[in-house]
Amino acid sequence: MADPSANAGDSSPTTLNFNVGVLGHVDSGKTSLARSLSSTASTAAFDKNPQSKERGITLDLGFSAFTVPFPEHLIEECGQRKYDSLQFTLVDCPGHASLIRTIIGGAQIIDLMLLVVDVVKGMQTQTAECLLIGQLTCSRMIVILNKTDLLPSDKKQSAIDKMTKRMHKTLENTRFKGCPVIAVAAKPGGPDAPDTEEAQGITDLIELLKSQAFLPHRDPSGSLLMAVDHCFSIRGQGTVMTGTILQGALRVNDTLEIPALKVTRKVKSIQMFRKPVSCVMQGDRVGVCVTQFDPKLLERGVVCTPGSLRTLHAAVISVRKIEYYRGALSSRSKFHITVGHETVMARVSFFSRASLKDLPGALDGNPSEQSPDSFSFDWEFQHQEEFLSGQGEAEGQEPQQWALLEFERSVTCPPLCLVIGSRLDSDIHANTCRLAFHGKLLEGFEDKNYTETTLPKLKISKDKHKEGAVERVTDDYTLIGRNLFKKETNLQLFVGLKVTLSSGETGVIEGGFGQSGKIKIRVPEGLKEETKQLLSSSSKKKGKGGAKNESNKDEEGKTELQPITIHLNFKRYVYDPHKKMVQS
Repeated sequence: MADPSANAGDSSPTTLNFNVGVLGHVDSGKTSLARSLSSTASTAAFDKNPQSKERGITLDLGFSAFTVPFPEHLIEECGQRKYDSLQFTLVDCPGHASLIRTIIGGAQIIDLMLLVVDVVKGMQTQTAECLLIGQLTCSRMIVILNKTDLLPSDKKQSAIDKMTKRMHKTLENTRFKGCPVIAVAAKPGGPDAPDTEEAQGITDLIELLKSQAFLPHRDPSGSLLMAVDHCFSIRGQGTVMTGTILQGALRVNDTLEIPALKVTRKVKSIQMFRKPVSCVMQGDRVGVCVTQFDPKLLERGVVCTPGSLRTLHAAVISVRKIEYYRGALSSRSKFHITVGHETVMARVSFFSRASLKDLPGALDGNPSEQSPDSFSFDWEFQHQEEFLSGQGEAEGQEPQQWALLEFERSVTCPPLCLVIGSRLDSDIHANTCRLAFHGKLLEGFEDKNYTETTLPKLKISKDKHKEGAVERVTDDYTLIGRNLFKKETNLQLFVGLKVTLSSGETGVIEGGFGQSGKIKIRVPEGLKEETKQLLSSSSKKKGKGGAKNESNKDEEGKTELQPITIHLNFKRYVYDPHKKMVQS
């Protein structure tokens, strides 16, 4: 894709776009706030969804915008690039639990977050979840205490002060410590009140937004990735996709791909809030017109530079548990995985590095190996039945961990994108966090037959331990063992593996003995004298005693019946098609 800054003489926008996410619990007044802030509403804004109008709550990401004169504190930051206005694009995210996937989709394009809190109710379940998503996806926040018109006038200020104090306490251990808190009444009288009632505190909020605005990092290089949130046709023109450029740049006449449908289309024209432009770049909120495309095929999703996105059937991600999630993170369980702009069910298997001291070159301190988001197929890993919390080298620190995600249906997403695992099927009224873990997509498996082609390269092992007993000695170097294997076990698989005796000797399995699962063990160094004596006296006692001495069983049985045990330790690679046993 071409660099938009290369075309200085064209109609490139002199308005800087700044994306502000409006998040909060359902019914906290987010849409009313966005409406009172905005002068221009884009196509997807203000609950276009009929189901949403009926219920009076936001069901999809709404977008709207308002423009202010360019703030002085940003002029210096902009260097050569001259802007004459700052456009705040408001992304109104839904607050209900079942639609949390929509929020996660929207949060990845947000520069600053407005967390809307009902001043009467304070923090609620979904407020906390929105706060968590904010922590994962953006660096700045303003807390809005909304619905101040519901407070009795004589106690209004003390109630606002109390809630402000409480919010600062809540945010103390987050990245938003000390962020601004402002009180407003976005829609005095509630949603059904006439529009003649003027919103309170909005002018102050706009001034606060201007002071908090910064020059977002916008990079026109790299391949195009655009998140599409609405698609509609205009007779005689073509099909318009509205959305936000997540990376790269786009110009009129460029070709873009709709990867979910595997089709490409040429860009006929581009608009930014109803003004035609010839090029746009990362962070811009745009409408892109293409021809010969049925809008019904793509309500929301992603479009990109042809061939730049991958469709994955499975992936390896880095994993960090979200501390407020109370459930266990167990291997082989299913979670809702939000990746890119899709949410799909996946089976999750957790793993970590095999003990570092056992690995060659592990103590070289190679910094690339220490990065929390690094991964290599060359490394040895260990299967985990569940995610390990607080068991790292430092007290309370988690060891570096990864997960294999096996998707129920394929997903299309950019490399290294944010991944969030959640339990969206939990009771939406329960006061529990449904966001379970987050991480970064490190390796994707595009082959549908990945279990046969790619997965065997992933060296995840499970430690196995078998224990049996010495039955008798045949000579100084050979003994017969029992109870290590079942009758039906294929003993050929174990020939050549080392075993250790509880008396200290090391032996090697030579093969089976008889038909009942017994084995023949060779001890290359020979058995110790005391071991031979112990085994011979044990077998004599067994011969003499029989059933007569039942009463003495408690005292002597423990030492007599199994005087010497055999231990077999090995590991098996989970995804090895040949199921080989390996000993270190």
